[in-house]
Amino acid sequence: MSLFQHRPLRPYQVNRGPTFQQSLLMLLRAPYELLLGWRYTRAGRASRRNGFISFISAASMLGIALGVAALIIVLSVMNGFQKEVTGRMLSVISHIELFSPDGSALPDPQRTLSEVRANPEVIGAAPFVGAQSLLARGEAMKGALIRGVSPEMEPQVTDIAAQLKDTALKKLVPGEFGILLGSDLARSLGVTEGDQVTLIAPSGQVTPAGVVPRLKQMTVVGTFNSGHYEYDSALAMLHIEDAERIFRLEGPTGIRLKLRDLNEARQVTDQLAGTVSGNLLLLDWTRQNRTWFSAVQLEKRMMFIILTLIVAVAAFNLVSTLVMTVQDKRADIAILRTLGASPRSIMGIFVVQGAMVGVIGTLGGLALGLLIAFNIDVIVPALESLFRASFLPKDIYLISSMPSDPRQSDILPIAVISLILSFVATLYPSWRASRVNPAEALRYE
Repeated sequence: MSLFQHRPLRPYQVNRGPTFQQSLLMLLRAPYELLLGWRYTRAGRASRRNGFISFISAASMLGIALGVAALIIVLSVMNGFQKEVTGRMLSVISHIELFSPDGSALPDPQRTLSEVRANPEVIGAAPFVGAQSLLARGEAMKGALIRGVSPEMEPQVTDIAAQLKDTALKKLVPGEFGILLGSDLARSLGVTEGDQVTLIAPSGQVTPAGVVPRLKQMTVVGTFNSGHYEYDSALAMLHIEDAERIFRLEGPTGIRLKLRDLNEARQVTDQLAGTVSGNLLLLDWTRQNRTWFSAVQLEKRMMFIILTLIVAVAAFNLVSTLVMTVQDKRADIAILRTLGASPRSIMGIFVVQGAMVGVIGTLGGLALGLLIAFNIDVIVPALESLFRASFLPKDIYLISSMPSDPRQSDILPIAVISLILSFVATLYPSWRASRVNPAEALRYE
């Protein structure tokens, strides 16, 4: 053997065997960039020398997790709020309403009923009289939405009528002028079942002494609670024949429809507009509450954008973490370069390190967000009891309990956006690491 030839020396090492992570990565035959990136991520948390870098890395991971969790929780609550209010709203209103433009009686209600029932999507139809009036009890006076209904046909179109079909609704007998009040409306007037209220019709009666409002004594035959404050505080139902007499109408002012699929309301409305005869207006449930639904959708988009910015801030904290890590690992980078590592491989090492933080933070945020979202019906009452406060006053938010509806269509984009932001944040520091000059890095080592 030549004097100048020698075998590379191998320092004595205690063979303790690979760790679980090393074994797993070897089984997957992962490239060395992944191995080193994972090692730097773990070492950054454990080394005293890199304690500050470790703190920044942990803060970035925690920020990503909290941002993702907040996004999931807020969007789930907003979805649940919209679903709950929509369900309660549709228990009182119908899917589609047909009525005369001037609020007068329909010219031929029987023909209109036959025409709408011919549509295969319509599973229920009922005539009604709609008007506004005042209800008075002593000195208390409240504005009310009066709805004249048919006790036999109304259960076909609304859930609240179906619930009251065998109880309060059958007490509406024509000629007896009974009235059903929303629970909050009855409470504000201070009346219970059997009490008398005065209905004041908006159109007065002309007499020699002038215009005198038409009054009618009504007997409260029951109350109902839909769970929707807007209707429970303003809606009153009476028999359709009594409503026609009080408001001096020759028939119903409109027809309410129930569909097989409520999400097809707009399409069915367009179909009926071409088949129903007469100059009638058609209004589906989405257009009846267009302002409310538009506001909810706008709030949901804005909350998504705002909370995504929180995730972005946390993700771009990775930039400072990786910049400091690259500065600390300049000697290691130089040694790897002298051993033949390409700039692309150096860049891959630090992309893996930053991506690991993003992946762990995203997974942690998903777990925390889903845990809270699925148990919010337990968490919120506990917080309300602890702080002795009501987070959702029903006269403001329409419902008094915190609903939650986690949806895959929201959760998947949140996870993808978080991972993309974390990956993008690693590109510049990783590129700078690949540009380190080995000679410059090892000059003072």
